[in-house]
Formats: sequence, C-alpha cells, structure tokens
Amino acid sequence: MGASLTQDIGRFVSNVEFDALPSAAIDAARLGFTDCVAVMLAGQNEQAVRIVATVSDHGDRGASRLFLGPEQTSPERAALVNGTAAHVLDYDDVALAGHPSAVLVPAILALADELGSDGRTMIAAYVAGYEVWAELLLRETDKLSNKGWHPTAVLGAPAAAASSAVLLGLDAERSAHAVAISASMSSGILANFGTMTKSFQVGRAAQAGVSAARLAKAGLTGAADAMEHPRGFLGALSPRGRFDVDVASQIGREWRIERFGLNVKRYPMCYCTHRAADAILDLLGVHPTAPDDIASIEAYIGQTSANILRNTHPETGLEAKFSIEFAMASAVHAGRVSLAQLVDSFVTRPDVGRTMDKVERHVLPDDPDNDLPFATADYVVLNLSDGKRLESERVTDARGSIVNPLDSESVWEKFQECTQHHSEAEEANRLFEQLQKLETVKEAASLRGGQGQRQRASVA
Repeated sequence: MGASLTQDIGRFVSNVEFDALPSAAIDAARLGFTDCVAVMLAGQNEQAVRIVATVSDHGDRGASRLFLGPEQTSPERAALVNGTAAHVLDYDDVALAGHPSAVLVPAILALADELGSDGRTMIAAYVAGYEVWAELLLRETDKLSNKGWHPTAVLGAPAAAASSAVLLGLDAERSAHAVAISASMSSGILANFGTMTKSFQVGRAAQAGVSAARLAKAGLTGAADAMEHPRGFLGALSPRGRFDVDVASQIGREWRIERFGLNVKRYPMCYCTHRAADAILDLLGVHPTAPDDIASIEAYIGQTSANILRNTHPETGLEAKFSIEFAMASAVHAGRVSLAQLVDSFVTRPDVGRTMDKVERHVLPDDPDNDLPFATADYVVLNLSDGKRLESERVTDARGSIVNPLDSESVWEKFQECTQHHSEAEEANRLFEQLQKLETVKEAASLRGGQGQRQRASVA
C-alpha cells in the first residue's frame, strides 16, 4: 500500500477528540462502559479472577483501582485483573467478531484512574480503540476463529494500545509505536475456550495495550510498518497471506462504530448460543412443555457457531458457556438462561444431563452478507413424546443486538442483576446514572463500584 497502515493508525489516534465524534459513537461508548462495568463487578469473585489477582500481585503500587473499589494497584495489573473479570462470565457485549468493551473499558479505567481523566476523554479513547479494532479486522479475508485465534485477545491488544495512547495524549509517532509494540504482545487461542484461560486472554489484551502505550511514551519504539508488513501483525494472523493491505485506510474517514455498534448479551453464554436460546424460550412461552414430554430437541445453528460450541455434555459452568446442548436444557428446565444456571450444581443435575442428551445439532451455512458475528437464521424444533412437532420462528437478530437492541429498562435490569451482590441498590443506581451520562463525569475516580469492594480481601 502507498501509505503505511501503522502510521495512518498513529495519526488517527493522535487526533481523536470527543467533539468530533458522531452521536451514535458516543451512545455506543456509553453502552459499552455501562454493560462492561456491570459484568466486571459480577465477575470479580470468580475463581479465575482470584487466581489472576493473587499471582499478578507483585507489590505493585499505583492509583488504578480494582473493580472501582478502594484497592489501588498499577495500571497494568488493574487492566489485567479487571479485564479478566469483565470476560469471565461470558456476559460481555459483542461486536467485530469479539468483545471490544471487555478489553477497552478495563484498559481505559486503569489509566483514567492514574491520570484523572474525565468522561469525555474516556469516550474518545473507547471510540479510538473500537475503530482500530475494526480497521484491522476488516482487512482479514478468513475468519480468525476458524484458524484457532481468539479474536478478542489478538485484536484487543492493539485496540487497547490505541485507547491508552489517547488517554496519555501521545502524538502520531508515539501512538504508532504503541500499536506496533502491542503487536508483539498479542495472543490468544480458541482451544482455551471453556476454561479459565479464555477470560485471562482478554485481561492480557487489556494489560498489553496499557503497557505498550506507556512504553511508547517512555521512548520504546516499534516497526513503522508493524501492522501491514508481510511478516507483521496481519501476516502472522493470516499465514496464507489472505489479508488486504492494498486498500487505503478508512480509519478516521468513516466511523465503523456507527455501522457495527454493540450487541449486548441477554444470556451469560457464548454469543453463538443466543439466537437458538431466544428461539426455544419464545417457543416454550407459547407452548409450555415439561422436560419429560420432550423426545428430542433439534437445534439449527451456523457452521461457525458449531465450531466454537465445542462442549456437547459440559460438566462445569465454564464448559456450559460453550454448549448449545446446555442452552437448550437450561431453557427447558429453568425457563431462562441466567447467571443462576451457569453454575456447576445446575449443570451436573441428572435431569439436565438427560435433556442435553436429547439435543441434536443441525449445522446451517453462515450468512456471508450479514455484518453481525456468526450470522445465521437459527431455530429450534421440539419433538414431543406424543408425536407432535413444535417449530420455533427463525431468529436472525438476537435480543440485544444492534438490530434488535435492548430498551433502557432492560439495560438497567441487567445492570441490577450483575451488581446486586456487590452494591447497595442506591449505589448501583448512582453508578448506572453516571455511566449513562459518562461525558459529564469530571474524573474517573468518581465512578465507584459499591460495598462489594469491601470483600476484596477474599480475592487477594
């Protein structure tokens, strides 16, 4: 390509300002912060988060907070721990073949605490990271997940570096260095889905972005063509060389966040399960059916979804997040798919296991023309013991998607669900209102996570 993609990114990042952002971008950033903070607080006491918090504690000191609470640590450690918590429940939002907020928000909060950044700057940083993520993803011909890459982990690092560069006020040259440095810190594989390492990979991406930007500010350099070089970032992700560097960069010329936005999850499971979960819950709402009256369940899902949902008979809550069989069984036995069901005790119930055994997968071709991740028209068929066949509607756009968004009340209901064990109702309401008007927040330190932070001793 004539100009350097890496340098184009650096120039874009150094010039991002809140006042130049379209209203849709600001709305998406507010939603991303609101949803991510909620799931981060909900995930703070999970075992994976406790392990990461304990092992990463090397006596680091700083002004960055864990879980918006009183405990302070270094920006790098805060990004790592909070990023792990934001993804550990698989309840975080989805876009660009991954989970942008779970990487960007923890990285931004970590540096914003240290720098005293205001809400306008945090929003600008979020949008910058989102746009860099989109610019890199859209140059890849093949799906990263089909090659074994965890898109959130590998694309999140340079995106978080861009967000961090905005907060640090880096110029174009050093912003480009930050993104280039992050390319050498980016990693994550699909095989670790359904284990604690999946969320750790996301925390590492947030940490890598913060570290890369801080190193660039201190004078560390990276390759001027680290992104587009044949042996650079895009080339490494695409071993067959099926990535596009010939088209001029559109970063800063069009706002991808307006086009792709955010898809907010209604269920704390891999997004690949959501259309089918909507389908069976709607079907059961019209035709209430007892588990013992079901002879079999046909779940029609896309090829990419089938590849990712690797666990057919999970034995833990973590494994169940990647099981269409469990999603169907949870809907049948509980009438919902919520945090209460994604626990080992429910997953291992004998009756739930018997229903999982009744689920038959049917694979549909992905829709190449749909911009939403893993797009298909998923549906479910219940074959009853008396010979009746109940078929759901086709679901192309899951509830919470950019095409079928949650209303403000539903966003608040999810926030309440996630924070009920960590904040008093009044505190949760105040935090929610702050995040919904993030551009009016004077400094990051005013965002507080509530009484659950006094439980921090159990984590460290």
